[in-house]
Amino acid sequence: MADAASRLTALAEESLSQPLPVRIRAWDGSESGPPGAPVLVIRRRRALRRLLWKPGELGLARAWVAGDIDIEGDLYEALGRLAGLLWDRDPEDSVHPVRDPRARAFARGLLRIAGPWPPPAPPGEEVRRRSGPLHTRRRDRQAVSHHYDVGNDFYALVLGPSLVYSCAYWRDGGTLEEAQRDKLDLVCRKLALREGDRLLDVGCGWGSMAIHAARHHGARVTGITLSREQAALARKRVADEGLTDRVEIRVQDYRDVDDGPYDAISSIGMAEHVGSVRYREYADDLYALLKPGGRLLNHQIARRPEKDEDAYRIDAFIDAYVFPDGELAPLGRTLTLLEEAGFEARDVESLREHYALTLRRWVANLEQHWERAVRATSPGRARVWRLYMTASALSFEHNQIGVNQILAVRPTDDGGSGMPLRARRWTASAGDA
Repeated sequence: MADAASRLTALAEESLSQPLPVRIRAWDGSESGPPGAPVLVIRRRRALRRLLWKPGELGLARAWVAGDIDIEGDLYEALGRLAGLLWDRDPEDSVHPVRDPRARAFARGLLRIAGPWPPPAPPGEEVRRRSGPLHTRRRDRQAVSHHYDVGNDFYALVLGPSLVYSCAYWRDGGTLEEAQRDKLDLVCRKLALREGDRLLDVGCGWGSMAIHAARHHGARVTGITLSREQAALARKRVADEGLTDRVEIRVQDYRDVDDGPYDAISSIGMAEHVGSVRYREYADDLYALLKPGGRLLNHQIARRPEKDEDAYRIDAFIDAYVFPDGELAPLGRTLTLLEEAGFEARDVESLREHYALTLRRWVANLEQHWERAVRATSPGRARVWRLYMTASALSFEHNQIGVNQILAVRPTDDGGSGMPLRARRWTASAGDA
């Protein structure tokens, strides 16, 4: 194969009707494309066969996870340049794989370069085909295990000492650990936690929120997770902090909690796993577990509304490699379902830019500790996390997705909320809520 890079560049530009925004370096050592641009390294011809057999995002993701392709240079810049070709194209402008002659010509040209071998097997990190109803207890346990049970040591390298896997709350300067502490304290103040209050932390992760609420606000906390690895480390951290009399960690589905009422509920970065078919049930269950006048803090990633919501499709890479069965909903839809369950929404705060900053710190941690991270999990899994966190940071920065804290109240029988007249007093200092 002589000068594969030039052949691939010409083929791609003819199909796209525009210049490629990155250079290509092929397996034969040849290069083509704009000088000084990030380099898409195609290490093996197998990468092209992945695209032939699974055109689009999933084929590219398989090639990335398997190490068949890589980026030389700034990954953020490379993904930003490629976004218009891969993710930001209007569906009406996309080529149809059967009807569009450009797509057929591209496939024929790729076949001549790639060779007529059978499709390569997907990388082992990919979730196998699933069947049956979405978001049953069993299927949710499997999905959570895929994402979270990849090694506590791996997550400690990426997340840092705070072990908080959700958007931090940044002030001017400061470390990731300080920003995560400020986020946890913001949640506690929005919930107006007081000494002896019962807090249910839904999706408690490695116990950071439960520990903070107990140590700094005197709450009695029940934390629940479906991840056994998370629960084991969370219990150890609680014991090391001397808080076993105030914090209980359970491996339990939110649908099976029956020991309410609670004074407050925190759900931080968990509701994305619930799914549209179960979201009203989720809202109903949390409402039933709160005492009248109790508060819910729902911290959740949101997508932008689609012109045709029925046409919405889950991201193929995220579903196959990151969050199986995970779904993002528009903010308005989430608010509507919470209100239909009986909640009164009292405050919504967007933390979109904060999540972009958080993700960039996580990516930096992963890159800094790359060899250790690979040993803690696998090369493919580490590559999955690097790609998804980098792409997610760009999505938050470009306002393609957001993240919001919704503070809601279960009203008392006479309609009372117990909220202060100055709705955002919690932003001033601890104890003002």
